[in-house]
Amino acid sequence: MTGTPEFRRYLVNIDSISTHQLFTDCVVVGAGIAGLRAAIEAGVSRSVIIVCKGSLQDSNTWKAQGGIASVLDNNDTFESHIADTIETGCGICDREVVELVVRQGPQLVEQLLAWGADFDLVDGRVAMTLEGGHSHARVAHAHGDETGQVVADTLIKKVRENPNIKVVEGFYTIDLLANKDNECIGIIGHDRRLGQQIIWATNTILATGGAGQLYRETTNPEGATADGLAMAYRADAVLRDLEFMQFHPTTLYVAGASRALITETVRGEGAVLLDSRGHRFMQQYHEAAELAPRDIVSRAILEQMLKTNSTHVYLDLRHFDKAYFAKRFPLINELCESFGIDVSRDLVPVRPSAHYMIAGVKTDTSARTSIKNLYACGEVASTGLHGANRLGSNSLLEGLVFGKTAGQAVCRHKKASIAQFKHTLIKFQVPHSDRSRLDTADVRNSLRALMWRNVGITRTAQPLIETQEIVRFWQRYVMDKIFDEPAGWECQNMLTIALLMASSAQLRQESRGVHFRSDFPHPDDKNFKKHIEIKIEK
Repeated sequence: MTGTPEFRRYLVNIDSISTHQLFTDCVVVGAGIAGLRAAIEAGVSRSVIIVCKGSLQDSNTWKAQGGIASVLDNNDTFESHIADTIETGCGICDREVVELVVRQGPQLVEQLLAWGADFDLVDGRVAMTLEGGHSHARVAHAHGDETGQVVADTLIKKVRENPNIKVVEGFYTIDLLANKDNECIGIIGHDRRLGQQIIWATNTILATGGAGQLYRETTNPEGATADGLAMAYRADAVLRDLEFMQFHPTTLYVAGASRALITETVRGEGAVLLDSRGHRFMQQYHEAAELAPRDIVSRAILEQMLKTNSTHVYLDLRHFDKAYFAKRFPLINELCESFGIDVSRDLVPVRPSAHYMIAGVKTDTSARTSIKNLYACGEVASTGLHGANRLGSNSLLEGLVFGKTAGQAVCRHKKASIAQFKHTLIKFQVPHSDRSRLDTADVRNSLRALMWRNVGITRTAQPLIETQEIVRFWQRYVMDKIFDEPAGWECQNMLTIALLMASSAQLRQESRGVHFRSDFPHPDDKNFKKHIEIKIEK
């Protein structure tokens, strides 16, 4: 399957001879849970450079509220966690991967504890809570709803302690570099202090996170612009399941404000959903009511909004003791208070938002992609764990497992030497274009509105076709340009992946997991109980 007609291999002009260069055994692109964990593992015996386009705190991991799903209770079992994951994945999880990830969970959580992660405890044991889709309380949390920040801080501290690991913040990775055999040999990027740089690396690990910024309504930070997916696509890697974007059912809805996540753990601990008329409605959509899988809750909310002609529904948290809630969910409590919402008296307005990219760069059980020396882990990767819908709190678990796996693979690989790159010359010139220039900020805003409207929670054929036509038009006037700052490259990456997402959603003529086609409202196991893979046609 092909993507953009305006395709070119690199987004910028490259002359490796005249560009500032660094050398390392391994470069890790991204500093969320997967990238940090990969660097820690690779740094045991290899030199590592971590690059991130913002600071180490600008990641989805940092914002994660719920926790890490893991079998830590004596009454829980691996088999139960595996079954819940596979059921939520709607038939296309890779069972080998599910078992691999689930069975490593306890030891990796215990390792975080040993490294100083301050998980919440009950009677000396890690406190566990329930989330939708889980048959057992198995979500470990820290500082109430600050799990991501606690875990990230722990890993960052570990990274800082290792002299083999160098951290470069404010580095925007533009493209993966390849030799004549299409083996990955590093990256080219832009350091906000030093300008364009090449980092030659024997191994490259992509851990760039997701693509929530493709949508007008999202829980993701500003940096989640599909960069890793786009650069892997340009490098000829296989992408998989781009139609599967998970929408989180409950994000705070205040007109004019950005969307902020309200973790489903509050529903796991008793919060209920009410429509604008004050009626509890989830029982009519699923037997598990508020604890149904995320795709079901998101669609139910959307349908109830349409039925009641409302822009949102409500979370009812009024039964919580006010002091307990403030301690258990400090971030959410502070967020609500900042908008004058007293959770002990007021209903909390919520609606779904784009949350997690189930799709990604296809990898095997060793985190290897289809390109030699290129690994991927975390949200940017498609490992086979999630299938068509991610089970809540499996994402941080996956980042730990495959971050560690990718780092171990690097340690098994040979060390870098300047000699291996000395004769690798890359010279690339972007063809001149006389086409008009579009304002990338306008294109970006329009694209996000288009994706929310046409490639959102509910999809149908004609809007998906129209989306591709509109994106291709924008591409004609954006993809042919040379930009010298991140906003332009982000726009090019977003256009690239938006087109592939819309075309994948058009191809999957069924409803499965987070992908719901109102014109094909049922699963079609005969034709679509499989993955949809995308690669550049040459």
